[in-house]
Amino acid sequence: MATTRSMYCLRAVLFGHTSDVRAVAAAHYPENGIITGSRDCTARIWSTNSGDAGLTETFCMKSHSKYVSCVCAVLPDDEYPFGLILTGSNDNTIRAFSLDSSVPKYTLSGHTDTVSCLSVGKFGTVLSGSWDKTAKVWLKQKLLMTLEDHEMAIWAVKIMPEHGLMLTGSADKMVKLWRAGKCEKTFKGHTDCVRGLAVLSSADFLSCSNDAAVRRWLVTGECMQVYYGHSNFIYSIAVLPNGEDFVTSGEDRAIKVWSKEECVQTILLPVQSVWSVACLGNGDIVAGCSDSVTRVFTADPSRMLDEAGQNAFKEEVASYISAKPSDLGEIKPEDLAGEEGLLVPGKTDGQTTMIRKPNGSVEAHQWSAADNKWMKIGDVVGSAGATPQTSGKQLHQGKEYDYVFSIDVEEGKPPLKLPYNITEDPWFVAQKFLNGKHGILTFYPLNNSFADYYS
Repeated sequence: MATTRSMYCLRAVLFGHTSDVRAVAAAHYPENGIITGSRDCTARIWSTNSGDAGLTETFCMKSHSKYVSCVCAVLPDDEYPFGLILTGSNDNTIRAFSLDSSVPKYTLSGHTDTVSCLSVGKFGTVLSGSWDKTAKVWLKQKLLMTLEDHEMAIWAVKIMPEHGLMLTGSADKMVKLWRAGKCEKTFKGHTDCVRGLAVLSSADFLSCSNDAAVRRWLVTGECMQVYYGHSNFIYSIAVLPNGEDFVTSGEDRAIKVWSKEECVQTILLPVQSVWSVACLGNGDIVAGCSDSVTRVFTADPSRMLDEAGQNAFKEEVASYISAKPSDLGEIKPEDLAGEEGLLVPGKTDGQTTMIRKPNGSVEAHQWSAADNKWMKIGDVVGSAGATPQTSGKQLHQGKEYDYVFSIDVEEGKPPLKLPYNITEDPWFVAQKFLNGKHGILTFYPLNNSFADYYS
């Protein structure tokens, strides 16, 4: 791989949210502005500073009763000359904001569960996806149609640029292509929940999944390529301004930049989950993270933080990785190469390797194409795999929960699953479980002690 390609470096760190930044998107106004949405129930707009390359929060939207799960921008028109900001939420609604008021211009209601994803097309058409297994098409505040064919929660939607085509991706592991409200094609290949979609052209698109793979599809149905590089769930995918290269992020603490069918750069972050990525018109990459911080990376030297800022970021990443408590799983230090392994050049930028130190400890190193050498990224103290035990993320019937408990209610039968979020009232969740579709109250009369036990 050529090493003359401009590499991304840290541009800015945006503080303001007080919980996970679950969604990021490029704003139409201000130019190269950023929209973020968070579990703190707010969405915010960040604008470029006039005197430097930093960004500052300029607008905060507070209206949802539960966390903001997705955001997007609607193009300006005669009614809204600066466009609109749409926010989807765990409260099942979509709210539209303009920059002249913190009060929503309107609310779109119709979904019966979390609105997990949004996409905007020409002439203001809005496509929303939900954990209620449906996608809905809206225009001028009116519901035009509901798309129903998925068996589990929808996590990703996109409007194609031509032919009135729409895409949906679901926890049922499938991507579906829609025209005029009807499913025309189902794309099968992923082996786990489809988390993100990105359109390359009117003829092809990308999908990413909890199976740690990215797939490129033709709208005619063929999977043209599978990209591997992440070691854990891939949550988000976005296309760079050239329309060919793209970026991904996931549960392995990484952003990956892809070009010409390979990963050309890996950016490690000092967080466990990189929930969402977006690409700005100037080519910069925005990442929403589980530590309540939004980070911006650029390949333009004029917008990069100075050397001290870059070094501080590298030290923060190394410190985070070294501090992660865990066990080494199936890694056997005695089977690893010693320090001589660092004499063999890496094949691609971002490639990682582990070596055994003379004292028996294990170090992780990453290949830097720019420096043409291995760079230590931390001491290996544990392993991370795409499992609930290591990721901390639990899916139940395609929806995401903080915990999913197994409840034994009858000998000889498999345990039932009780999903629970830490923000919920435990006793209410237990009551709902008992009164749910399993009909447990037929066999177990409700009493406080039983509900208290399972909460």
